[in-house]
Amino acid sequence: MINDMEYHLTAWYNILNADLNAGLSREEVRSHMYGKNEELLDRIFGKGHFTQEEVFEISKEKETRYQEAFRPHLQLIAGLPDLLQKAGERHIKMAIGSAAIPFNIDFILDNLSIRHHFQAIVSADDVTVSKPHPETFLKAADLLEVAAPGCLVFEDAPKGVEAALNAGMRCVVLTTMHDKDEFRDYPNIVRFVDDYTDVSLRELFS
Repeated sequence: MINDMEYHLTAWYNILNADLNAGLSREEVRSHMYGKNEELLDRIFGKGHFTQEEVFEISKEKETRYQEAFRPHLQLIAGLPDLLQKAGERHIKMAIGSAAIPFNIDFILDNLSIRHHFQAIVSADDVTVSKPHPETFLKAADLLEVAAPGCLVFEDAPKGVEAALNAGMRCVVLTTMHDKDEFRDYPNIVRFVDDYTDVSLRELFS
């Protein structure tokens, strides 16, 4: 929905190195950026290294820095407003299935006034295991009362596409973050697009 990963990356890079002395390169930090914040910290420092209170405070500080940096640039990916409108006109059910915490999801939905487009929201707080586990997408499908094979997922990360595959769902990949060759192992991809202005998306609403 938004192209903000570099802002997440910068926030994590500074937190992990300046605050927590992890000694990681920017690319090493990037490789850990999937799933819940707690899972990311576990991968880097080992499970149980931080108390739940410390995890909460680290996560809160990271998301606060991310939002402060990204707020002036906050906008939907090109073509998405039109797609959301057309999907709504055709009564297509839509959900958000995200590894983000509600604090960040609310930041996007409310500042861009798009909450009304979505009939369900599944955040990091709503699942036990994050992507690539299928729980996020399966829970979203259940809330929409739609069978998994009838769902189409829009993703920009390999772990998200893997989660869709594990859920038995087809996927459209936005190449805003990763190159096509990073998705070569996923047979559930129906197309690649640079953004939502891609003319090939029109057939979804024909």
